[in-house]
Amino acid sequence: MSFLIVLAALAFLMLVAYRGYSVILFAPVAALGAVLLTDPSLVAPMFTGLFMDRMVGFLKLYFPVFLLGAVFGKLIEISGFSKAIVAATIRLVGAQRAMLSIVLVCALLTYGGVSLFVVVFAVYPFAAELFRQSNIPKRLIPGTIALGAFTFTMDALPGTPQIQNIIPTAFFGTDSWAAPVLGSLGTVFILVLGMAYLEWCRRAAARNGEGYDSGMALRNEPEPFRGERLAHPLVAILPLVLVGVANFLFTRWIPQLYGATHSFVPAVVGNPAPVVQEVSKVAAIWAVQGALLVGILSVLAFAWKPVVAAFAEGTRAAIGGALLASMNTASEYGFGAVIAALPGFLVVADALGAIPNPLVNEAVSVTALAGITGSASGGMSIALAAMADSFIANAQAAGIPMEVLHRVAAMASGGMDTLPHNGAVITLLAVPGLTHRQSYKDVFAITLVKTLAVFFVIGVFYATGWA
Repeated sequence: MSFLIVLAALAFLMLVAYRGYSVILFAPVAALGAVLLTDPSLVAPMFTGLFMDRMVGFLKLYFPVFLLGAVFGKLIEISGFSKAIVAATIRLVGAQRAMLSIVLVCALLTYGGVSLFVVVFAVYPFAAELFRQSNIPKRLIPGTIALGAFTFTMDALPGTPQIQNIIPTAFFGTDSWAAPVLGSLGTVFILVLGMAYLEWCRRAAARNGEGYDSGMALRNEPEPFRGERLAHPLVAILPLVLVGVANFLFTRWIPQLYGATHSFVPAVVGNPAPVVQEVSKVAAIWAVQGALLVGILSVLAFAWKPVVAAFAEGTRAAIGGALLASMNTASEYGFGAVIAALPGFLVVADALGAIPNPLVNEAVSVTALAGITGSASGGMSIALAAMADSFIANAQAAGIPMEVLHRVAAMASGGMDTLPHNGAVITLLAVPGLTHRQSYKDVFAITLVKTLAVFFVIGVFYATGWA
């Protein structure tokens, strides 16, 4: 019965998200409904002690990233940099390769260490302008960004600094370059199949006479460029490059500057206790925030006049978008925490542990828990915390290297994580002003591709022994 309660809560949240209702409202309803059916006495304690604690904890860490990312994306838009880059891209690769251009831009940013959420805000102005000029339906933008940002550079490509590729290192004693052959083959698999699907969608839309705005009321459209002339494409792309480079440098400099921990005593009356910050836990977040500030300042420096003319109005819209996106994701985070604390979740974990093949067991366990919690990193963390010892013992008995376990776990976390209730998916749809009905099927198609990629690399390992 407890297992059915967990499934019912998940199905309910997926349904309301798909139908366009706010997960800020319905994530706690779904989570606490499951608690009510399991143990009514825990409803209030779970809400305050777990749901709100995790929700607020997420906002404390990540809201500045959402805010700065939204402002950076808006300034890229109103400065005309997005239009300049799009015009150069069309001249260089042609309008028919608009989707590939967006996928590659997303891939470069995420492989450079930029947060997936930031990429959505930063790339959308480019995508909207490029899709409009190429007359590709706007509804295909989320699927295109998902392929570039949520797949191979998130967890498959060796060396990626995204958290999904870092978490397994603590459990398996590996590094971010684990199983480079399998990761590279998985990357090619995802990119080829994902692009084939998106191009099929584009051609089908063209045959049906569907254009950028066919059959929909456009929302959250980029601001028109108000300057006299567009910047040179190399100048326009420089802020994006600076964000990636600054993120890389700050990631290395911050731990050297502050050490593992840093403390200070607040300058207030009395004898306050020192505030101790564990720098190792927030260094990556500080690095992203600093990099985004560098990007924002560079846009202001290179395009002062058009940015200042629309700064007040544009940043108001960006702040509203950041608030909505961060609250959506934080609500999902709280939902996942409550569901993971219920007895029915243990039933799921125990059932998954019965799968005999070590790599298939790991892949199914991680991707299932990521799907249930709506979080790649959250699902993988729960799975590895509970089952890593079992995975390692079974792998050693079968002669499977720890590097292969690492790569399979990372790629599996990015499998079924992007179900309709996933916070990143909701952000991905909210930023361009689209709904699940309009665009989620393409995101789900990419989800299936990246899930298949996990079993593809498992098959390659068993067939060749490559790692």
